[in-house]
Amino acid sequence: MNQAQIDQVKDYLLNLQNTICSALEGEEPSARFIEEQWTREEGGGGRTRVMAKGDTFEQAGVNFSHVSGFHLPPSATQKRPELANRQFEAMGVSLVMHPHNPYVPTSHANVRLFIAKKEGEPTIWWFGGGFDLTPYYPFKEDVLFWHETAKAACDPFGADVYPRYKKWCD
Repeated sequence: MNQAQIDQVKDYLLNLQNTICSALEGEEPSARFIEEQWTREEGGGGRTRVMAKGDTFEQAGVNFSHVSGFHLPPSATQKRPELANRQFEAMGVSLVMHPHNPYVPTSHANVRLFIAKKEGEPTIWWFGGGFDLTPYYPFKEDVLFWHETAKAACDPFGADVYPRYKKWCD
């Protein structure tokens, strides 16, 4: 993965954060996102956006981060020893929504690009993420709709993707 591609992903993720925040503000009549930019001492930073005490959302967060470092923690390399002693770069958007209405589930999602580099060796990278809902009052038709939507999102990547990840999540 070259720098131009990394920059394209970063632009996409920043735009994704903007798009999600705009859409949520369109559903929230009484609150707006407040942004805080931050930096990480070892490398990188991000922008955190939180909307609180609205009529629709008790709290909503949509965050972008782009961080780097010199070594991955042992917990990250335990099952992937080929990542040991590599510099890393990670960027992504994560969100969590807590609506006031108890019939609307709390939701969480994230999408990430991860890059691990080591001098003289090929770069290892992957792009991924996840999403989930936490209903307080589950309804069968909502559960079925959520799983149909999740399956439709996975289908372009292979017929085995949704069943494999569903089993892992279950």
